[in-house]
Amino acid sequence: MNTAQPLDISALVGPAAWQRLPPAVKRRFATGHRAITYRGSMDMRCSQLGRVLAWLVKPFNSPLVTANVRGVLTTVHVRPVGAGVEWERRFENGVGRVCSTKELDTAGHLQERTSGGLGMALDVFEHAGDLVFESSSYFLVLGGWRVAIPRLLSPGTCRVEHRDLGHGLFRFTLSMTHPLWGETFHQTGVFLDPTPQDTH
Repeated sequence: MNTAQPLDISALVGPAAWQRLPPAVKRRFATGHRAITYRGSMDMRCSQLGRVLAWLVKPFNSPLVTANVRGVLTTVHVRPVGAGVEWERRFENGVGRVCSTKELDTAGHLQERTSGGLGMALDVFEHAGDLVFESSSYFLVLGGWRVAIPRLLSPGTCRVEHRDLGHGLFRFTLSMTHPLWGETFHQTGVFLDPTPQDTH
């Protein structure tokens, strides 16, 4: 559900931690930024359990990708949608498409969800100069009801790291780790930021 409260990542991270982030990262996640497209390539792997979980949640427009591939050309479209921000990743060679929206829930907490109602509550923080998003729980929105997904039935803790590499490049890394069965999904790739870089 969208709220009137705009998404402000800097406020969620906190002023001290936000200042520790590289200028390029702060610009990419600033409130009210324009739509933009990033291009790069990704390596992806998925466990057998990950494949089963992805199949089970496919009806909810799941963002889980079951490919085990390297060097897949990827395009990421980022645009404001209502009070949130939509992230759409398109993978070439038939690998697929992933689309989800980061927004605040009615209590002002960060969440990310698909159009099919599958979502996760997120913590966001700075770690060693990286901007990190980490899941704390999963849920389904069904007919206006928010239903919690038990941790053992989830793909595991989702951790996304955004690391600036300088010269307009950044690395995106996503990992999901199940409490019993270990890593279920891992994706990492380097992308080019088309925004003119600071020269000073």
